[in-house]
Amino acid sequence: MKDISVFFVSLGIIAAVWLAGCSSPRTLPSKSRSPFGTVDGKEVFVFTLRNAHGMEARITNYGGIVVSLLVPDRNKNFGDVVLGYDSLASYEKKTPYFGAIVGRYANRIGKGRFTLNGTEYKLALNDGANTLHGGLKGFDKVVWDIDESTSSKEPTLALTYVSSDGEEGYPGTLTARVVYTLTDSNGLRIDYKATADKPTVVNITHHSYFNLAGSGKGDILGHELFLNAERFTPIDSGLIPTGELRKVEGTPMDFRTPTPIGARIQNQDEQLRLGRGYDHNWVLNRTGHEISLAARVTEKTSGRVMEVWTTEPGLQFYSGNFLDGTNIGKGGTVYQHRTGFCLESQHFPDSPNKPDFPSVVLNPGSTYTSTTVYKFTAQ
Repeated sequence: MKDISVFFVSLGIIAAVWLAGCSSPRTLPSKSRSPFGTVDGKEVFVFTLRNAHGMEARITNYGGIVVSLLVPDRNKNFGDVVLGYDSLASYEKKTPYFGAIVGRYANRIGKGRFTLNGTEYKLALNDGANTLHGGLKGFDKVVWDIDESTSSKEPTLALTYVSSDGEEGYPGTLTARVVYTLTDSNGLRIDYKATADKPTVVNITHHSYFNLAGSGKGDILGHELFLNAERFTPIDSGLIPTGELRKVEGTPMDFRTPTPIGARIQNQDEQLRLGRGYDHNWVLNRTGHEISLAARVTEKTSGRVMEVWTTEPGLQFYSGNFLDGTNIGKGGTVYQHRTGFCLESQHFPDSPNKPDFPSVVLNPGSTYTSTTVYKFTAQ
């Protein structure tokens, strides 16, 4: 009997060890928050979402900004892969939209005006003669309300904002909701929803600057980029799409085969000259509205890989051309030229003035919805 007891005890120990080895992480998914300051008399917090694998996203309700994103490399060492600041005050100053939710209309609207149902609307100009990312005080510069009504097994942060009729020149009161979820598969999922009481235009996106080697770890020119797109929207001297959908074949815009970002960025190409590098919208290969793969980025030193999955028809790839060392980021890091890149899922720039582009009109009784996932692995 003693031998049998020893056998079963040993078997139990072996099973426990086996189960421990097969179980993922040693931490439970969690969500916490800490004070970050006040803006316009409203409290601002930083919420920390952590999944079972130890991946962590810190997000503030000021602008819905992703302050940091800790992702493992091939050796399971975690590093922060987004650019940003240590303090709320730094985000309140003029910044290049680090980590923010941008809207009511992401990207550019030419000459800051558009006509809808026979009425011309004039918008606030904040990009030369154009409107960029919602205007002077877009969604990135407001305090969002915290929605605690969500229930999810995965750590989630839901934010809402009501943009009043006429704000920044846009018609209609728009009620927007953005939900961040840190998934069990190491993805940062962003779900957008909006309704309006008048016909309006809407195009909301996320604007993190990524560096998969780690924030402040040099430029991003060696990152290999794949874009699932056969066409892009060429721009004019004001960075406004001309209306053409041009094939990428035979141009520096062709990322259908993974290519280092810096491989052709200095080519004597008119589009690269106009954008001072890459600052263009790609027309994604997709049918229907299902979520599908838009892009994949690989950083070979760390082994980190980021995939972008989205329901949107376009993706803006921006190579950090206007970073110039004037932004002092986390830990005193100086963000030099092209030390971060953006992949912004979206409808096309200047769509309100381009009737052949996919529509961005939202009418009363309809709901704007969009989903994008930034998924991380290592190899």
